[in-house]
Amino acid sequence: MLQRSWTPLMAAAFAVVTALAAQSARAEELAKDLFGAKKLPAVAAPQSFGFYSKGCFAGGVAIPMDGPHWEVMRPSRNRRWGHPVMIGLIEKLSRDAAADGWPGLLVGDISQPRGGPMLTGHASHQIGLDADIWLTPMPDNRLSTNQREKMSATLLVDEKTHLVKEALWKPQHALLLKRAASYPEVERILVNPGIKKKLCDTVKGDRAWLRKIRPFWGHDYHFHIRIGCQPGSPDCKRQEATVRGDGCDQSLAWWFTDEPWRPAKNPDKPKARELMTMASLPRECRAVLDAPAPSSAEAATYHGDGRSIAAAAAEPAVAAAPEPAITSGAGALPASASAFAATPEIGIPLPRPRPGN
Repeated sequence: MLQRSWTPLMAAAFAVVTALAAQSARAEELAKDLFGAKKLPAVAAPQSFGFYSKGCFAGGVAIPMDGPHWEVMRPSRNRRWGHPVMIGLIEKLSRDAAADGWPGLLVGDISQPRGGPMLTGHASHQIGLDADIWLTPMPDNRLSTNQREKMSATLLVDEKTHLVKEALWKPQHALLLKRAASYPEVERILVNPGIKKKLCDTVKGDRAWLRKIRPFWGHDYHFHIRIGCQPGSPDCKRQEATVRGDGCDQSLAWWFTDEPWRPAKNPDKPKARELMTMASLPRECRAVLDAPAPSSAEAATYHGDGRSIAAAAAEPAVAAAPEPAITSGAGALPASASAFAATPEIGIPLPRPRPGN
């Protein structure tokens, strides 16, 4: 039998076919498994890709486990990561809320280190611009790791009537939500319909901030802060603007009919995250997955300096590239940089330890 020799051309063709097959197989891997396996963020300029429920982000930073006015809950989930502006805003809220008389924030889920769909729980929280804050005030004593994992939040809404439990609701809850809504970066705050109704029924004087308070299923023990797409993220997809008015109208009354609470027509239908592959996400998310990680979580932990958040800062320059690029350009920042600081000309970012105090 005549045997053909293995030519360089044939070898190159085989390599191409193998690479394409591997790429196709990777595209079919569930995105939640790939992103859920990442323990540290992508070292790059802070940038969000895609939409809140279908995307990822680079340049994420972690909020410290403990602060003067906050504690991170459920630390084993490793969901204390976000865009630097999101993390800076939480820290600012903790200071301002403390000045208003709130004992301190219990911080719930923000995002995974590189965002993307989560292994369990949320549909959103994928691009580093969402955060959950418990409506339970921080206790006087510091919580142990075990307590943070197992402590139950206080449910403020009656599951049958969908109304706030009057014995648990305090004026400080309204002050906390008003403070969170006061920041221009915040576009929406999701709460249980019962909480929205309580605010509609009791808030006097300035009611303009109620426009940002939106009723949604769940959210009976925490509220969900969502900020807008940030400068330097041209591939971040914005959400629709909130409707005019304070939201205390027929749109709220709908939540107190039977319709929103009827059983789902297809209760066994899998959630989007159970089906989402890498092919479902923005193409930049592949680069986010492959990007280098900082040396440690501490190297990528955010430590703001207390100055005001520069939400209206000029958009940083990002070098153009023919392929998705997330690590180059004059606007690139090390993962440990403060979001409050001006963007330096540092080129390709590398992990850096936190500067000493």
